[in-house]
Amino acid sequence: QAEEEKGGSGRLEQSQAEDADFEKREIGNEAAWTLSSAKPGNGVEQLRDDNFETFWQSDGAQPHLVNIQFYKKMRIKELRLFCDYKRDESYTPSKVSIKAGTGFHDLREVQLVELDEPEGWSSIDLSTKMQQGEGFQYLRAHVVQIAVLSSHQNGRDTHVRQVKIYGPRQSSTKGFGTELS
Repeated sequence: QAEEEKGGSGRLEQSQAEDADFEKREIGNEAAWTLSSAKPGNGVEQLRDDNFETFWQSDGAQPHLVNIQFYKKMRIKELRLFCDYKRDESYTPSKVSIKAGTGFHDLREVQLVELDEPEGWSSIDLSTKMQQGEGFQYLRAHVVQIAVLSSHQNGRDTHVRQVKIYGPRQSSTKGFGTELS
């Protein structure tokens, strides 16, 4: 299930964009982003520009897709969507499917999320706590696909103001024997 955080308007604060908890890092710049459709001037650039005033607007039949294609298999911890129901109303996503795979041919659903009038960041955790011992198991994929299956008030097209994708932060001592504490 998605966890919502309230957010303001305008540009993302640098500390927000870089994440204060240091346990994850934004990996979206390491991927190629494509959309199933977009109105002119409302595409990938607006989805990734760290500005809450801009947005991706789809322009076609549902589902509306955001494809995130990495050049190598990545460990993925979390996906975050910024939506604003008060401003976007029927354009706001209400049901979102997250799929992952090694390519478009083998995508499988890893999360199905219901968004109830979201305002701000909705966080979708893609890691699972390990059964034995400590730590987490992360989603590993070349391709992550966000599919907006439906919008509020049976809206046809969708607005998503920002998308961030995070991987776990690597330990600087990993691979050198024991970890420093």
